[in-house]
Amino acid sequence: MDRQPEPELMEDPEQVRAYAEADFAVPHQQFVDRLRAFVGDPEFSGIALDLGCGPCDIGLCFAKAFPRCRIDAVDGSRAMLDYAAIRTPSIGNRIRLIHERLPFVIFPEQFYAIIFSNSLLHHLPDPQALWQTIKKAARPGTRIAVMDLLRPASLEAAMALVEAHAAGEPEILRRDFYRSLLAAFTLEEIRDQLKKAELPLNIEPISDRHVFIEGVMP
Repeated sequence: MDRQPEPELMEDPEQVRAYAEADFAVPHQQFVDRLRAFVGDPEFSGIALDLGCGPCDIGLCFAKAFPRCRIDAVDGSRAMLDYAAIRTPSIGNRIRLIHERLPFVIFPEQFYAIIFSNSLLHHLPDPQALWQTIKKAARPGTRIAVMDLLRPASLEAAMALVEAHAAGEPEILRRDFYRSLLAAFTLEEIRDQLKKAELPLNIEPISDRHVFIEGVMP
């Protein structure tokens, strides 16, 4: 099945509200658990970069897991960052929200100790916007972790995933989940992207719909 791209930014107020208020506890916790294992040191005090932070659920979880770290959280949707701004004061001033679109973002730091991104890749018209941005913000030794959806083999398989994982969700979330599955990349396409970007990262399918990409900048 060919990829069917979706809009890059979530800016419709109803769509943003539904996403920001939805319960993504299971996949988000899975991502944060992997980040914690990846970082290893509970005393990690470096600066992290969250690309495509949305309402900043994962950034907040990361900040709470590592109380000495700071985070720059980037998103192209002002509406999403408005939700993030409501949530982030709970951990003081350790999260800095940045309204920019990839790959045009100008970072306040020269490099980051860890760069992570959840569910951004499938939104991008050009996937290299993510990988080249990561290269720009990294230095040797920077940890990189990306989680995203995988594109199913058919429309029927995509709808089956929606029924399996979003049967009780509002229709707007079911619709967006379906469209996101169709906009996602396959494992082979992601391998080709990383080869083109010269990023030697590991790729691991971790569920029937998610892939986890990780590694250390050489």
